[in-house]
Formats: sequence, structure tokens, C-alpha cells
Amino acid sequence: MNQERINSVLLGITPIVLFIALWQSLISFGFAPTSLLPPPGAVFGKLAKDFFNGDFLHDIAATLIRLFAGFGIAVVVGVFIGLAAAVSPVVNAVVKPLVRVLAPIPKIALYPALLLILGFDHASKITLVTADALFPILLSTYYGASMVEQKLIWSAMAAGTPRWQILFKVVLPAAMPSILTGCRIGLVISCIVVFLAEMITSTDGLGHMLVQAARTFQTVDMFVPLIMISMLGLILNSLLHWLRSYLLRGFPEV
Repeated sequence: MNQERINSVLLGITPIVLFIALWQSLISFGFAPTSLLPPPGAVFGKLAKDFFNGDFLHDIAATLIRLFAGFGIAVVVGVFIGLAAAVSPVVNAVVKPLVRVLAPIPKIALYPALLLILGFDHASKITLVTADALFPILLSTYYGASMVEQKLIWSAMAAGTPRWQILFKVVLPAAMPSILTGCRIGLVISCIVVFLAEMITSTDGLGHMLVQAARTFQTVDMFVPLIMISMLGLILNSLLHWLRSYLLRGFPEV
């Protein structure tokens, strides 16, 4: 088991190492000037130095607050509506046409309206993250709950389990693999959207840091928030993968 885990870690690190090697090669062989593409050593050195900078830590905290708040709301709302639509024909009849209409809309198009209604602070960005992360979680929950074997529900009803308890004791656990898959997709979307929202309009956050550096043509400072948001996404995705393995330890595919 330990060897398998080591092999998995090495397999995950290899693409990152190859990417950094390609990045360095482009500079070393003169394919890209350092004024436009700084060397990875300079970027990672600046990133390490910025961890002792209070303003940089404030920007990271602002981004994480928006990301976690928006993603958390999307998980709660998406799982609740997905389960309700899967077990209730009435809710399904209301939700399905709304999802078909709203899901394809690029949510970033709603951002100007959100800014006018909610202002330029946290609320508009959290709402945008929630709107983008909601649908993959909702659809995954609905699909997972709809695929629960009917005999499990009948067995629970025959044992005298109340209908509302069946939802949480039978349907929700059985749909958990699909729900967590939707959560992983929603988390990736949340990282992208919060960064994009901060680039468009913000006074703090990693996206704002990138725009400020680009305006003054500080390319090293411009790459630092890009690397940071990538690292945050990698860490959060790994934590969610660990949580998935823990919650689904009784399932055969884990």
C-alpha cells in the first residue's frame, strides 16, 4: 500500500516537473525573453519571499474566503435541490426546466448585474462562485440519487423507516460517490471563477494582484498569483480527494 501511494505521488509530480523544465527550456534556449516570461527560479523565489509579506497573505485570505463561502453555499444548495428533485416528482418538474435554461448560461455574463445589486465587495464574488459551482454539484447529486436501486428504498420502507429518514439514511449515502465527484468539479470551477472575478473588479485578492502587476509590467509579480492559485487548487483538490476516500472507504471502487 505504501509503495502504491509513493508511485501515485510520483506520477502526480512528474507532469509538474516536466512543465517547469519546459518553462525553463523556453528561456534557456531563447524562445522567450525573460522580460515577458521570467525564469521559474525568480518566480518561486519571489513567491517564497512574499509569504513574509502581510499584504500578500491578506490577498490569499480574501481569495480563500470568497472561494470557500461560494463553494460551501453551492454544496449545500446543490445537494439539497438535487436530492429533492430525485425523490419528488413535483420538485423535479419545477427544477428540470430551470436547470436546462440556466445551466448553459455563462455565469460571468451576470457579473455586471451582480456588481450593481451586491456591490464590489465579497457578496458579488461569492454569488458568482456559487452560481458557477452550483450546477455540476446539483446535476451530480440528482444523477446519483436517481440511480439508487429501488429495492434498497423498499427494504427500508418495509423495515418501518420513515420516508424522510430514507432520504438521509439510504439515498444520500448511496449517492455520495456521485455527489463528491460533482463537488470536485465544482471546486475547480470555484478556483477559476473567484480568480477571474477578482481580475475584473476588486481591491484585493490574488486576481487583483495579477492585474496590478500586469499594469506596471512586473512580470515576476504577475506570475506569482498564477502559481499561488494553482497551488491552492492542487492542495484543495488533494484534500477533497482524501475526504472522498475517507467517506467512501466502504465502497468497492475506493
